[in-house]
Amino acid sequence: MKFTRVVFLFSSLLLASTLFAQNPKYPEYPSESPATFHAVMDSWDYTRTEVMIAMRDGVKLHTVILIPKGAKNAPILLTRTPYDASALTNHVHSGHLGPSLYGYDNATDVIVEGGYIRVIQDVRGKYGSEGDYVMSRPLHGPQNPTLVDHSTDTYDTIDWLVKNIPESNGKVGILGISYDGFLPLMALVNPHPALRVSVPMNPMVDGWMGDDWFHYGAFRQANMSYIYEQAATRRNDEKWWTNHFDEYDSFMEAGSAGELGRRHGLEQVGFWNKLIAHPSYDAFWKDQAMDKILAGQSLKVPVMLVHSLWDQEDIYGALAVYKAIKPKDTGNDKVFLVLGPWHHGQEIGDGSTLGALKFNSDTALYFRQQILRPFLDRYLKDESTKSKVAPVTAYETGTNQWEQLSAWPSGCANNCTIKPTPLYLGAGPRADFSAPKSGDQPFEEYVSDPAKPVPYRARPSQPMGYGDGLTWSEWLVDDQREQSGRPDVLVFSSNTLKAPLKISGQPVANLVASTSGTDSDWVVKLIDVYPDEVAGDPHMGGYQLMVSADIFRGRYRESLEKPKAITSDKPLLYQFALPAANHVFLPGHRIMVQIQSSWFPLYDRNPQTFVPSIFWAKPADYKKATQRIYHAPGQESFVELPVVAAH
Repeated sequence: MKFTRVVFLFSSLLLASTLFAQNPKYPEYPSESPATFHAVMDSWDYTRTEVMIAMRDGVKLHTVILIPKGAKNAPILLTRTPYDASALTNHVHSGHLGPSLYGYDNATDVIVEGGYIRVIQDVRGKYGSEGDYVMSRPLHGPQNPTLVDHSTDTYDTIDWLVKNIPESNGKVGILGISYDGFLPLMALVNPHPALRVSVPMNPMVDGWMGDDWFHYGAFRQANMSYIYEQAATRRNDEKWWTNHFDEYDSFMEAGSAGELGRRHGLEQVGFWNKLIAHPSYDAFWKDQAMDKILAGQSLKVPVMLVHSLWDQEDIYGALAVYKAIKPKDTGNDKVFLVLGPWHHGQEIGDGSTLGALKFNSDTALYFRQQILRPFLDRYLKDESTKSKVAPVTAYETGTNQWEQLSAWPSGCANNCTIKPTPLYLGAGPRADFSAPKSGDQPFEEYVSDPAKPVPYRARPSQPMGYGDGLTWSEWLVDDQREQSGRPDVLVFSSNTLKAPLKISGQPVANLVASTSGTDSDWVVKLIDVYPDEVAGDPHMGGYQLMVSADIFRGRYRESLEKPKAITSDKPLLYQFALPAANHVFLPGHRIMVQIQSSWFPLYDRNPQTFVPSIFWAKPADYKKATQRIYHAPGQESFVELPVVAAH
C-alpha cells in the first residue's frame, strides 16, 4: 500500500509538471510601461502634433505639424516626402525646433528664424501613411487609372491644414529637394487657392532624358540600390546587399543590370518591372515628364526653381521646367530661377566647398538668407513687402561670384549676348576654335572594351549614398586626370588661354563618329584644366574639373523612342546637349574635351552589339569595338559652347 501511494504521488507530480510546462502559470507582475505614454512638451519652444489627414478617396496620410510657441497668423511651409516624416522632424530629439529640423529636407534657419509653421507629410504608401506606394506616382491619366495622385493629395492636405491650424494665416508654401522637389511641381497642377508659392529644389522631372533613371537612354544602374530599398517595403526595411567592397566588381560580376536585379529579387518590385519594360523614350516616360505636363498648365502660383550646377542626381529637371514655363511669365514676376555651385541638395547645408573646390564664402547660406527667405516672406507673410529677388540668380563658377539676371541664359546683367561657338576637336588631338584643315589626319580612334569599362571615378567605386564617409555627392567635380591617361579615352586640349572665356547655357556635343560595332555609347566631358601649379593651393595644380558632361546611347541617334542598330564603320552625326554651365575659363587655364564609350558602373555597359534590350545582354554580346571621332573638313566634330560676348 505504501509503495502504491509513493508511485501515485510521483505520477501526480510528473503529470503536474507536464501540464505546467504546457500551460505555465506565472504570478501577476504589472508592467512598468503605461498603456499609452503622453510626452510632456510644456518646456519646448514648439508643439508637435501628428495627425492622419483623409484624402478624397478615404486614404489617410500621416502628417507631422510643428508650430512655434506663440505663433499667430503664421504661414505654413509644407513638404511631402517618401522619406519618413517622423525622422525628418526628429533629426535630434530636442525641445528646440532648430535642432529637431536640422538636416534633410529642411532649410532650418529660414524656417525657424522666419517663424514658419512646419508641416511634413508621408506620401501615400510610405511610412505612417495608408494607401499604395507608386514611384513618383503619375497624374491621373494614361499612366494612372485612379482618380488620386500627388496633385489631388496636395490639394486635400492644404485644404485640411488651412481649416484646422488656427495659428496660421491661411497661406501655404510647398518646397522640397529631389523626390520632395518633384512634389512641389505636382502641386502646381490644379493648385489649391491657399498655395501661394512653390519651391522645387533639384526636382526629379524626366527620369529618362536626364534625371534619375536614364540619361539619353543609358541606364543609371547605380540607382538600383535606391529602387530596391525605396520600393520593396513601406518603411525601407529591406537593404541592398553586396558581395564586393568595390561596386565596379559587383556590377561586372553580374554582367548586365537585368541579371543583377534578378540576383537581388528585384522582379518583385513593380517599378523595376516598369523600368526594364520601357528602356526607350516611349509614352510611359513622356506622359510623366513634369516639364511637358506644366507646359500645358496655366501659371497661377509663383515658382522658384533651384538648380545645382554639379547635381550628381537630377541635373536635368529644374532647367527643363524653367524652359517650359518661363514663356508663360509675361509679367516676369512668377517664375524665378537660382543656379548654385552645389551638389544635389547642398543648398540647405554648407556651401563653402564642393570636393576640392573652394568658393570663398558659404554660397548656400547666401541663398537661404538673401534669396529663399525674402522670396518666401514676400508671398507668405501678411506684412511682407515686395522682395528684391532677381528673376534669375546665378553663381558664376571660375570667378566665384553671384549674378542677378533678368533671364536665363543671358550671360551678364548688362549688355551682352550669347554666341554659339564651335570648339573643334582636331588632329593632335587638339581642341581649337579654328576649323580643322585639309591634309590633317581625318580622325582619332580608340578601342572600347566592355571587359574593361572606363570607371566614372577612381576605384574602389563607392555606392550611391550620403554619410559614413561616402563621397557620392562629389563625383562630378572629381579630378579627371586618371581617366585622361587611359588609352580608351580621347583627350582634346586647347592652348593655354590668354584671356577669360565665359560660357552661359548648355554646351552641345556634335560628334561625327563611327564604331566597328552595331551599338555604342558616347560620353562627352567638357573640362577646365587648371595651370600646372596654383599658388597657395598646390593640390589644384593641373586639376581637371568637369564643367559639363553627359552620355548618349547610340541606338537612339535617329529616334529616342525607336532604337536602331548602328551601321558599322560609318561616320554618323551624334548631337546632344550637355548640362548647363555658368563658368569662366580663366587665363592660364586650358579647355579640354574627353570622349569615351563607357562610364562605369554609374551607367550600364553597352555591349557594342545591338540587342533588343541591354538589360538582358548576354556575355557573348559584349565585344570590343574600334571607335573613331572624325575631324576632317565636312566631317567636323565639335562642342558648341554658349560663349558670352560683351558689347
